[in-house]
Amino acid sequence: MPDSLYQHDILAWSAHQAALLRRISLGERVNDVDWAHVAEEIEDVGVSQLNAVRSFLRQMLVHLLKLQGWPDSASANHWRQEVMAFQADAEQRFAPSMRQLINLDALYGKALRQIRVVEIDGVPPRAWPETCPVGLDALLNDDVVALQERFGALPDMP
Repeated sequence: MPDSLYQHDILAWSAHQAALLRRISLGERVNDVDWAHVAEEIEDVGVSQLNAVRSFLRQMLVHLLKLQGWPDSASANHWRQEVMAFQADAEQRFAPSMRQLINLDALYGKALRQIRVVEIDGVPPRAWPETCPVGLDALLNDDVVALQERFGALPDMP
């Protein structure tokens, strides 16, 4: 297949390359494998998964910050559900080798920048922690109530 197929129809290119690799795995000699692009695409799969986990973690942090900033909002239950959904997605895609590539301080900073200018229900937020009050393991494993407690996001009980 010409290199232009990779540039113009990645789906057809990937199906063709997968078929060639399957033939090689059966012992057949094949010369048409686009090795450079195959290697690039394999690497991109891992980077894509890492970026997905980072995105889920950042979204968790945004929603935890909302819960911290506006614990009495009518949207609080929705935000808790979102935290749980993002956590499930992050946990599903997380791989141990990602740990050293996830900069939680940077993700927290992005989450703060994303939400810092927001007013919800016409109310400015309560103060947020300047540094992330949870670690990666907590974000991946703790229930939403424990995470909220670490953020100080549970509403005052009468």
